[in-house]
Amino acid sequence: MSAIVGATPKASPLAAAAVPTSAPASSRAVSAPASTPASTPVSTPVSTPVKPAVISPENYKYLQQEIYRESGIVLDGDKHYLLESRLLPVARAAQLGSLDELCAKLRAKSSPGLARQVIEALTTNETLFFRDMAPFDALKQRVLPELLEKRPAKLSIWSAAASSGQEAYSIAMLLKEMKTVPCPVDILGTDLSDQILDRAREAKYVQFEVNRGLPAPYLVKYFQRLGLDWQLKEDIRSMVRFKRFDLRQPMVALGKFDIVFCRNVLIYFDVETKVKILTQILTVLNPGGYLFLGGAETTVNLHDKFERVPCGTTAAYRKI
Repeated sequence: MSAIVGATPKASPLAAAAVPTSAPASSRAVSAPASTPASTPVSTPVSTPVKPAVISPENYKYLQQEIYRESGIVLDGDKHYLLESRLLPVARAAQLGSLDELCAKLRAKSSPGLARQVIEALTTNETLFFRDMAPFDALKQRVLPELLEKRPAKLSIWSAAASSGQEAYSIAMLLKEMKTVPCPVDILGTDLSDQILDRAREAKYVQFEVNRGLPAPYLVKYFQRLGLDWQLKEDIRSMVRFKRFDLRQPMVALGKFDIVFCRNVLIYFDVETKVKILTQILTVLNPGGYLFLGGAETTVNLHDKFERVPCGTTAAYRKI
C-alpha cells in the first residue's frame, strides 16, 4: 500500500499542527575558581546556534491540508524531519531553495505536476508477497470454495492498495496453484501512486523482495532471473491489470467484485473517510462478496452492512 511515511494511524479528522519552537541555548557567566590566578583568562562557553526552522508553521499547516486534500491521509504535526528528507530533493529538482519556496510554488499552482511529485515523495509502499499469510489461507480454504461453488461466470478480485503489486500477484499465484478454478479470473490492482504502479506492471523485484514472504518453490516456478533481479513470468503478469485510483472517489466505474483486499489502508484515514470508503466498497461488492482488511482494521462501529466471518486466525467481512 501507499501511505504517508511516518504518518500515525488515525481515528480523528485532520488537526492543526502545533509546531514546537526551540529556545536559544542559554549562556551564563563562568566564575574563575578561587585558586585561579587573576591573570588566567576565563573562558565563556559559546552558545550553540539554533538551527532555523525547516519550514514555517504556516507552510507546514498548508502542506498538512494539501496532503489531506490530495490523499485523505493525516500527517502529524511533528514530522519536520520527514518533510526535510523527502521534499528537499523535490524542491532542488524544481530549482527551489527551501521548503517555503516549494510551498509558494504549490500555492501559485504554476506547476501542475509539482503537487503530484510532493504526494509521491511522501508516500511509502510497504508490502510483501503473501503478507501475514492468514488472509491468503482464508481465501484459499474458505472464501474461494464458497464463491466458486455458485459457479460464477467470472471471478473478480480487487487489490485496492496494490503498491508494487505483491498482493495482487500473490492472489494470482494462489489461484494458479488451485488449478481447478472453473471460470475466468479478473484481478485489478489500484494505487494512488503512478510511480509505484509502473513498478507493479513491470513485476520486477530485487532479491530482498522475493525473500520476503514468497515460498521458495514459487520463486522457481513463477519467476525468471533478469540480471540481479527477478521478474514474474508472463502467465502470472497477464492475470493482473493495474490502474491509478483514489479510494475516496466513487468506485462504481471500476465494476463489480466478488473479493476486495483493502488491507492496511484504513488505519491512515480519519473516521469520516473510513466510513465513506467502506460505503463505496459496498457499491461494487457483489452480494455475498468478501472484504479483507488489515489485522488492525475492522468494519465494527463503522458500517453495519458487513458481517464479520472468522476464518482460522483471521477474519473476513461479508456483504450482508
